[in-house]
Parts: sequence; C-alpha cells; structure tokens
Amino acid sequence: MIEIKDVEHVAKLARLEIEEEDKPKFARQLGDILKYVEMMNEVDTTGVEPMNHSIDFSNVMREDVENYEVTKEELMANAPDIEGDFFKVPKIN
Repeated sequence: MIEIKDVEHVAKLARLEIEEEDKPKFARQLGDILKYVEMMNEVDTTGVEPMNHSIDFSNVMREDVENYEVTKEELMANAPDIEGDFFKVPKIN
C-alpha cells in the first residue's frame, strides 16, 4: 500500500506541490497503478519476442545527404555582432 510519505517523496522528486487534502487521493491512485503493474507481471510471456515498436517496420530513415554546405562567411553574416572569427555576445554576470 502506498502511504502519504511515499506520495510526498514522489512529489518532492518531481518538484510538485501537492495540497494536503489531495495526498490521500494520490496515494490511492498510485496504489491502483502499482496493482495494475503487478497484474501485468503475472502474464506468461514465455516465447514472446521483445519488440521496440508496436508496428513492425524496418529502417524508415532517409540517407543523410548533404545538399548545401554553408560557408563560414555566410554564417557570420547572420550574426548581430562578431569579433574576429567568433560570435560576440553580451557578458553574463
């Protein structure tokens, strides 16, 4: 069973502020989620191949082809301020 202190710990890790009156509700909900996960752990998966995706497909990525090489001068032309070969930016305090 999930206790209030567990909800507080998870909320702290997630950097969430939870109202005191909501903590029992979240404890019940987290407990229900863990019960469901336990039910899934009981399913016999012997002989079931692991899968990366729910749809079976092969590599759908295109070849990485260079279409146009941008020159340093073209890149530097877009800079609001340059110093030598570098972008010049405001100092950060």
